[in-house]
Amino acid sequence: MLIKTCGLIPMIFLFGNALCSAQSPSVREADSLFVNGNYSRAISIYEDLESATEVYDNIARAYMAIGNYDAALKYYRLNVEAHPDDALSKYEYARLLSKTKHFDEAVSQFNDLMNIDYRNPNYHYEMGLALEQLKDSTAINRFQIAYDLDSSHQKAIFKIAKNHLQEGRFEASHFYIDKGLETYANNVELISLKAQNYYHQKYYKKAKPWFLKLIALGESSEFIHEKLSLIHAELYEFEDAIAQRKLVLSYSPFDATSVFVIGTYYEQLEDYEQAENYYLTALNLKDKPLDFEYQKLGYVYNRQKKYGEAIAAFQRSLKENPDNFNSAFFLLSTKDVYYADVDSKIALYENFIDTYKDEKMFAGYGTIAKKRLKELKEEKFLDKKQ
Repeated sequence: MLIKTCGLIPMIFLFGNALCSAQSPSVREADSLFVNGNYSRAISIYEDLESATEVYDNIARAYMAIGNYDAALKYYRLNVEAHPDDALSKYEYARLLSKTKHFDEAVSQFNDLMNIDYRNPNYHYEMGLALEQLKDSTAINRFQIAYDLDSSHQKAIFKIAKNHLQEGRFEASHFYIDKGLETYANNVELISLKAQNYYHQKYYKKAKPWFLKLIALGESSEFIHEKLSLIHAELYEFEDAIAQRKLVLSYSPFDATSVFVIGTYYEQLEDYEQAENYYLTALNLKDKPLDFEYQKLGYVYNRQKKYGEAIAAFQRSLKENPDNFNSAFFLLSTKDVYYADVDSKIALYENFIDTYKDEKMFAGYGTIAKKRLKELKEEKFLDKKQ
């Protein structure tokens, strides 16, 4: 905002290039309309002026204000051509070029601005954003220069720290994050990066308070609650893990994976009834092979001594994936508990051994199966002697 004084009367004159002595009543009227937000009427007056060249930037800003970016670009371009040394207008023009995805032209304008003032950190930062959209690897150099020129530049710090995180340079990322937090302790973008840094390093105890700080600052997202849920689970805090994963469901109510994961947490808490409920719900939501999910459901049925339901679940698991060796063994062992007839049990074990003897996983389960078969045959022999 420029305050110009004609004689003894101060007047607020936004963005204009005309001298006070040259201002007409029409210009003053248009300026007043602009200041009060009546942009379309201001534009109509500005465009009718004989000396419209002097108010191209006003017209551009007015078009920006009403969201007509094509017209704004036109007048910014005209103003830059008419006033090549007007750095502010050129800067706004370059930013609008980026916003409207004219990235190559934006980069060109930022280069021109650097010739005017190379030490302006925002020129480098904004050029970096445009280069980033062009997939130009030199974008990070612009962000680094912006930081070197202004070590408190929060946006540049975020870009640099994020790049280090993506490249797995965790300590370097922490360094820049900490520098940013020194001047803005509640920068949620940097706090989020701090949390992610520790999470990717598997430092779950260190990651936890940073995710919690995001929540304390009013941040809430599916990503935050999912990661915090996983952290709680890694720390064996399953009740907290359940609470956070349920918040994930508030964003995606039909997320079968989250529903299933909640079931696994209830299983860890030995609340098998709740685990059963969540597994069943997950099964109803999924539309891909469900052998593992049915296997887990069978397991929690077994823990509740619901052997009939467990058998049905394991059978369904094998129907989904006949090669699920684990489900085949669990089905066998469940039938062993559930069935009373020794001959039937012997037949089951003999069939299992014959069917899966060539499987890679047979060694462990095979030993158990052969041992149990031997026990059953001994049991049958003893029954006959009696």
